[in-house]
Amino acid sequence: MNAGRHLDFLIQQWPFNPEEPSVRLVKGNDGRDLIQMRVDLGILQMETCGRPDGECPEGFPTLLDLLSYREVRDPDFVMSEELCYEVDREFVQYYHRRMAWLRLRRFAEAVADADHTLALMDMCRDHSPCDDWTLQHEQHRALVLYQRAEAAALSALEDDSPQRALDALEDGLNRIADNFVDMGWDNEYESDEMVQRLLYLQEQIRDDFHIGKTLKDQLAEAIAQEQYELAARLRDQLARGDNA
Repeated sequence: MNAGRHLDFLIQQWPFNPEEPSVRLVKGNDGRDLIQMRVDLGILQMETCGRPDGECPEGFPTLLDLLSYREVRDPDFVMSEELCYEVDREFVQYYHRRMAWLRLRRFAEAVADADHTLALMDMCRDHSPCDDWTLQHEQHRALVLYQRAEAAALSALEDDSPQRALDALEDGLNRIADNFVDMGWDNEYESDEMVQRLLYLQEQIRDDFHIGKTLKDQLAEAIAQEQYELAARLRDQLARGDNA
């Protein structure tokens, strides 16, 4: 009765590797690009454009687009339980596709999907039915910011723009720092593994491309090391409009 509906052939031809996620691009019957990700119990297939599952909630490209439309009509709307469930579905879908883009080294696409997730997080924060539900999402914001910053930097390096890569990392570090303050984690910022990885990549790019630290970088470092006289001189240089 169910002959021909199983996935035996695909699964046998593409073994699951628990040590490393397996991702590939394939073509659909109509020639469109699709992403496939091998997971423990099968294969995930995602669209490369629009929402990963290809659905259009109430005719909108994504749920975020639908919520943005509702926000314009009613700035104070509160998400229902059903809407919260649908939001979580979209979060999971974009998480899987973001991870797939990173694995495929398609960094610009990973940045775009991270931006979608961050905008959806903002929507949740502004229209959440309760603080607990908000916290469920906000606790993951730093991870998305980290992945976005890393992907944006690597995309810039592919375009031979090391300074743009450094700017992307600096922006990511600042946004993560703000998030840690909002979450009450500010004492953990300097020791956080994600922060350390971005700082390491920052230094690696400076070394590889022989780019010196800006005055703002030097000022932040002086303050962190409690070198206040040096910090005062650096502030004076910035105030005079010296190289920032």
